[in-house]
Amino acid sequence: MAIVLRLEGLGERHPGVTNALGDAYAEAAAVCLSEHHQAPTEITAQYQNRAPTCLLSWVEPTPAVSRAHSNEIDATEQGAYAVSFAAIESLAGLVAVRRAETLTGADYYIAPIGSDPDDMEGCLRMEVSGVGAGNEAVVRARLRQKLRQTEKGRSNLPALAAVIGFREKLIAIAHMGDE
Repeated sequence: MAIVLRLEGLGERHPGVTNALGDAYAEAAAVCLSEHHQAPTEITAQYQNRAPTCLLSWVEPTPAVSRAHSNEIDATEQGAYAVSFAAIESLAGLVAVRRAETLTGADYYIAPIGSDPDDMEGCLRMEVSGVGAGNEAVVRARLRQKLRQTEKGRSNLPALAAVIGFREKLIAIAHMGDE
């Protein structure tokens, strides 16, 4: 049975994401995914020597949603947040608890489900990126680049990076030092 990745309701499950922001991220993901696929679709999630097939569903974007997310760079980045949050939640029981500060080498702090979002001691940094049209080699190269970015960040917290290949239907996640 495939793992189900839930894009809807991110703000309800991730303390560092408001409902409005989670909905906007999910809209952006829908725009990026709909460019290449029909919902639902299977997507591979490579994480910790596993590569389960996941089922990813989204609401087909209306013309208004597509217009609101018509900047490809922004839509890819924001859509990658939605898919990476859903993946790390389902695969590792981690949720986004707050946005990371500039120069930390990451986008968000993540922690186990149910953690105190104000207790940074158990957090990890998470760097996120998306690739709209690249193949697996492009996704893996971006993952290596993002892992190097986390290593250079001004933080002593452990980190991971997640890269979403929207056309390739690939989620690649690795911890800093796993290259």
